[in-house]
Amino acid sequence: MAHPTGNRELIRAINSSHVLNAIKTYGPIGRADIARRTGLSPATVTSISAKLISQNLVLEKSAGDSSGGRPPILLVINPKGGYVVGIKLTETNAVCALTDLEATVIAKSSMILSGHNPDQVVDDLTKMVTSFIREQKISKKQLLGVGIGVAGIVDAEEGILRQSPIYGWENVPLRQMLQSKLNVPIYIENDVNTLTLTERWFGPGQGVDNFLTVTVGRGVGLGIVVNGQFYRGQNGGAGELGHTAIDPNGPLCACGKQGCLEAYVGDPGLVRAAQESVSKSIQSIDELLQLAQNGNSAAIKIFNQAGRILGIGVANLINLFNPKKIIISGEGTREGDFLFIPMKESIQQNTMPGLFDPKVVEIIPWGDDAWARGAAGLVLRELFESPIHKKTVAA
Repeated sequence: MAHPTGNRELIRAINSSHVLNAIKTYGPIGRADIARRTGLSPATVTSISAKLISQNLVLEKSAGDSSGGRPPILLVINPKGGYVVGIKLTETNAVCALTDLEATVIAKSSMILSGHNPDQVVDDLTKMVTSFIREQKISKKQLLGVGIGVAGIVDAEEGILRQSPIYGWENVPLRQMLQSKLNVPIYIENDVNTLTLTERWFGPGQGVDNFLTVTVGRGVGLGIVVNGQFYRGQNGGAGELGHTAIDPNGPLCACGKQGCLEAYVGDPGLVRAAQESVSKSIQSIDELLQLAQNGNSAAIKIFNQAGRILGIGVANLINLFNPKKIIISGEGTREGDFLFIPMKESIQQNTMPGLFDPKVVEIIPWGDDAWARGAAGLVLRELFESPIHKKTVAA
């Protein structure tokens, strides 16, 4: 049985989250309106808002107009009330972004990693964050935390990178290692999951309780939100859409299996197909895309085929989850109509008729800082999410 004091503290934390989210979602907003929207008493809202103001998370401002007498005092999130660093780890680089409390990117940086040994990576990240916030004149007190997004299977609750395909790591306690160096809260998560969390709080997933994020680029990833909660699976491995089987006799995938979706749609698979049917000299997705843009029919055919296969994968997701929205993101979105026109046709052909709705799929433009901004969203989630929702759904 929980201790009564613990129960009171949990209730206060939940109420504080309700007030903070009402301000984030509807602000500028008055205290009376917050009380109506949250169902909390005016006295509770007044008490909580006073604490949020003292923490510099919320600001007061006067309304622009009034029907007479004293104008009402409205509350807004103070974007400069704290800062967050997000880091995306790649095979060779760490990409870093500083954001405010509204997930707006203020500054970006990147560095080449000195090696793939866990101690080397932690030392590199420590130096990077320390110099980055110093350059931006951000003190440790203003830094709410550091979020890290990385490909692989991540135990986010324990802060352990269970399996990393890009570094060959297994069971590396990355959060503890970095936290002991930086002395600020550290959060780690699968990179696709970081994007999904940030879309939920600050992007097109706001207010949507059932949505999926599909990322296309070097690989094909999936983030899942079900009934307003993030789904990670039993060991943090849910969402490996890229490794669902298309053809067990198909091309070899990086995971060691044959015929995975990623082997057809991911950048390495597209380059391999180009080397086989267009030119052995093609070494990058940029070269293949340039050929398609110049009208090369063989290059266009490769993207079209990938789009049709991706459409089968997305149709399967619609048939399984019946989501309100599927957000398609990642570096692969720059392939544009070459990929997405055949993808949309394939989705319609392969989705159960009663579930098909073209408005479900939304393709969002890709920015270079999106991965790092997504990682920063890990920390912002801790600030805004109610304690009762912080436990993600497991299988």
